[in-house]
Amino acid sequence: MRVIIEMIYGLYALAALAEIGGCFAFWAWLRLAKPVWWLVPGLVSLALFAWLLALVPSEAAGRTFAAYGGVYIVASILWLWLAEGRLPDRWDITGAVVCLAGAAIILFGPRG
Repeated sequence: MRVIIEMIYGLYALAALAEIGGCFAFWAWLRLAKPVWWLVPGLVSLALFAWLLALVPSEAAGRTFAAYGGVYIVASILWLWLAEGRLPDRWDITGAVVCLAGAAIILFGPRG
């Protein structure tokens, strides 16, 4: 079971990195006046995101996507700090922890 949980977290972490990277490429093109070719790696990154998320072992796509939402929020706060150089405040961190707890409940809650 531990190996499966580690695999799920790994897939979610890689998916979040791919999604944020792909979205940032579009952000950079549209909002930071980067050249249009930035969209190419952005599209590849977003396709990689979708593929990785589809590899998560779950019986329901909606549950997989919902649980991923918490991981994405935490990854976005890390991006804010590491890529954009903006230190998260206590509200960013508190919100991320709450979302991650919710994601764990959705993903690992007992099913009857």
